[in-house]
Amino acid sequence: MAININNLNASNQVKHTQQNQIKQQSAQTASSNAQVKSSGQDSVSITPQAKQLNELQKKAADAPVINQKKIDELKKAISAGEYKVNPEKLAANIANFEFKLV
Repeated sequence: MAININNLNASNQVKHTQQNQIKQQSAQTASSNAQVKSSGQDSVSITPQAKQLNELQKKAADAPVINQKKIDELKKAISAGEYKVNPEKLAANIANFEFKLV
């Protein structure tokens, strides 16, 4: 029985190459699994605009409730010509408002 020496060497090289490929694939798989595990943590960050919006929503919720009855009475008085404006009080309130803006 004759043994083909050339063929044995080639098959050993093929096996060796296949083993190296398998090792490389398993190393890549392990590396990608490690990346998936490390990036598995979720995080959330809130922008300053979102924080500001949240504060405004809280302020709006804490604002006093509108007294619709009083609004209706004022509308009726204005339309009937019975509502009188005090110019001194109006000027003082405008000045006070302007002072708070500065």
